[in-house]
Amino acid sequence: MQLRPFAAVLLSIGIWLATWLVAPDALALTQVKLFDVSYHKCPPEIAEGSVTSGNSQLANCFIVTGKTENSTNKKVVNADVFGRIYDANNNSVMENRTRVGSIDEIPPGIGEFEFRITVPASQPTPLKLEQFKAAGFTGKVRR
Repeated sequence: MQLRPFAAVLLSIGIWLATWLVAPDALALTQVKLFDVSYHKCPPEIAEGSVTSGNSQLANCFIVTGKTENSTNKKVVNADVFGRIYDANNNSVMENRTRVGSIDEIPPGIGEFEFRITVPASQPTPLKLEQFKAAGFTGKVRR
């Protein structure tokens, strides 16, 4: 009977050791610098029928473009893009939101990105794009 507590401790240590040995590397959030950020109107075939979410207001479609600087030597995946977008009157285009898009893959070094945004047609241009950055993972992440 005295071996049972000892066996339980050995079993616990064995399970912990097995988990530690076969566990995948932790996926850390990796910051990526974005620069030369600009935008242009969507081509007509992409912009056709654009409406803002939640209602049927007309919207303008834009493609945000720029460059990435991934200082790691690993590909970053599933990166969220954060930034602030203002209209010509300095009103926020995406009220209460700083996540403005995503980038599927960012290679090591310098790369390029683009993603689509929709802006209510009532907000005047030119748009101002500020404080853009991205954060993603260096391993596959389930979505």
